[in-house]
Amino acid sequence: MPIKPLRKAVFPVGGLGTRFLPATKALPKEMLPVVDRPLIQYAVDEALEAGIEQMIFVTGRGKSAIEDHFDIAYELETTMAARGKSLEILDATRLKPGAVAYVRQQEPMGLGHAVWCARDIVGDEPFAVLLADDFMLGAPGCLKQMVKAYNQTGGNMICAMEVAEEATDKYGIITPGARDGALTEVKGLVEKPKRGTSPSNLAVIGRYILQPEVMRVLEGQEAGAGGEIQLTDAMARMIGSQPFHGLTFDGVRYDCGDKAGFIQANIAVALTRDDIGPAVREFVAGRC
Repeated sequence: MPIKPLRKAVFPVGGLGTRFLPATKALPKEMLPVVDRPLIQYAVDEALEAGIEQMIFVTGRGKSAIEDHFDIAYELETTMAARGKSLEILDATRLKPGAVAYVRQQEPMGLGHAVWCARDIVGDEPFAVLLADDFMLGAPGCLKQMVKAYNQTGGNMICAMEVAEEATDKYGIITPGARDGALTEVKGLVEKPKRGTSPSNLAVIGRYILQPEVMRVLEGQEAGAGGEIQLTDAMARMIGSQPFHGLTFDGVRYDCGDKAGFIQANIAVALTRDDIGPAVREFVAGRC
């Protein structure tokens, strides 16, 4: 069976962002900036680099700033143009008409439920899922690395990362099969296993390529860990019926759902910038 091309990506952005209160009381956590670009912009840029044609945002109440960010800002752009300022900096924020869709997740019932909310737009096509607060730095980007592997294997693919044994209870964990370099056959998935019971230290990180059949699994999915509908549980039920692999990301991941990880990401990106890198490097060196 030929491998269907990947054209669509789902961005679950309906979460409340409670770990960053009060900053996220009125600002979506996905709009928190890493230096001068919001987290969601980095994720969309990663998807575009990987050849994604349609972005599907699963939103919630109070997330209109995300829609505004990817829209034309007429007053801002008119004012900037009148003052002779370049609009190039805004190019990446203008998604083409028809290249973006929004659907509302009406209640916070977990990642699996958020993905399921996009079922009618996804249709009968494979799709990617990107979690914006998993901030991935690499060249090429994480999803492009995954798409390259997917075009060889087909089926379902998840991003994998080795974590410390004592941290396995915080992640979905892979039961590994055959390994071929960065590619690992997925024999099983366990969501947040109790310490000492983890089948490996390969954790599932917030990038996925999934076949549309997962939507039918999610349709009848019962609540799992945390009382939420877990995407990991639904993916686990796909194992054996379709090819399933994990790709270890060649790059660095920062957990921007965590305050320390968010600060680390800002510093890491700032240090790569020609405009602010020297000043930040001097500041950090003076305090270490």
